[in-house]
Amino acid sequence: MNEADVQQIKAAFDAQQATALRWRASAAAERIARVKRLRDALMAQREAFYAAFESDYRKSPAEVEASEFLPVMEEIRQVLGALKRWMKPRRHWPTTTMLGTYASVQYQPRGRVLIIAPWNYPLSLCFGPLVSALAAGNTAIIKPSEMTPAVSALMARIIADVFPADEVALFEGSQPTSHALLQLPFDHIFFTGSPSVGKLVMTAAAQHLASVTLELGGKSPTIVDETANLQLAAETLMWGKFLNNGQTCVAPDHVYVHASVKPAFVAACRQVLQQRYGADAVAQKQSPDLTRVVNQRHTQRLAGLLADALQRGAVVHTGGEVDEAQCYIAPTLIEQIPAGAAILSEEIFGPLLPIIEYRELDQVIAAINAAPKPLALYVWSTRQANIDKVLKQTSSGGACVNHCVAHFAHGNLPFGGVNNSGMGSAHGEYGFKAFSHERAVLRASPLMLIKLFFPPYTSGRLRLIRMVVDSLKLPML
Repeated sequence: MNEADVQQIKAAFDAQQATALRWRASAAAERIARVKRLRDALMAQREAFYAAFESDYRKSPAEVEASEFLPVMEEIRQVLGALKRWMKPRRHWPTTTMLGTYASVQYQPRGRVLIIAPWNYPLSLCFGPLVSALAAGNTAIIKPSEMTPAVSALMARIIADVFPADEVALFEGSQPTSHALLQLPFDHIFFTGSPSVGKLVMTAAAQHLASVTLELGGKSPTIVDETANLQLAAETLMWGKFLNNGQTCVAPDHVYVHASVKPAFVAACRQVLQQRYGADAVAQKQSPDLTRVVNQRHTQRLAGLLADALQRGAVVHTGGEVDEAQCYIAPTLIEQIPAGAAILSEEIFGPLLPIIEYRELDQVIAAINAAPKPLALYVWSTRQANIDKVLKQTSSGGACVNHCVAHFAHGNLPFGGVNNSGMGSAHGEYGFKAFSHERAVLRASPLMLIKLFFPPYTSGRLRLIRMVVDSLKLPML
């Protein structure tokens, strides 16, 4: 990155300071108008996005609509319908010692925010957070991934058409661009990506004590117990896993299947894959519904995970075909994977699904708890005791019962990770709060109980204070 590029980034950042201060008092109608302009410009480029996604990694128009447009439009719909309510100060009743005061929480924009988006869902994971940032009254600088250049270029044109640089700016580029941006004292950073890069972002944010939202990843486990509806599990898991060709942060990474139902489950999964993508390897490779791996480097990484497992004695049930030149790996079910195989420890992020046989649920829970906390966890069961046990004894960013992936699309739920899989939440009101500072405001009246605590501390005043302290031992009504 040359000095001129660095100066351009710095100029946009500096120009946004005055705007951020002005927008601090912006009304809901102003913010909604900005979001509507973004929506209209986005929808005007619908067909252009189809072509851009086809160019970058052969994503079908149906998946573009379902996994890129739909999440952004849902965010916008919620903002248009609920922003006025979200922005209202929220009153809180006084505690015992605060009698005579009026307390509220007001939502202020954080200021200038940075959004760093990944390549796997480049539109929804860029414009989705931007909608929340604008709803909260912030200016924004956006850094999309260089791995999807056609989509990034189209988003850049939209941003340039809709917003002046002192409101929202988008900078394309690779690691040097991200590095230059992370040197600036943003008020908040929203990053979506891998845990390893998330640590670098958090380190950079710490230099300016900037707050962060980190949407990371991890190996999201799935459990299919002996009571599960196997057909429904197979239909849903084959969708959640092979959507975007497995390049989804909440995709099922591996499946623990009870030994008594494993043959039937595997057979159901194979049948679903054949029905959706083709009856044989040739037909599946020609399927227009299979997105490609994003580039050859990631294809080689996935091929390496598969080759390592096979060399160690793993067995492929279906799939396994690799064409690195075409960035193609077939939907693959693999089992009997020995300990030590890299596919069991590295996040897969591709169309390879390990199936792990189990007999005792406690062993599965112990294995999940021995690994870093995942972004998602899925359990398939009709036995409530098993469902409760899994949910109570494990930790994950989110969870689904008899479903997978879909919690990401539920706009009234917080979406986020825990520890290694991230921090903070997004979507809907949670996204609005992520980009807002919750400012505590207390107003006093002349009849404040707190006057009891003012000096001089006479013996009578001490008795009164002791009475107040002792009263706190009583339960709240």
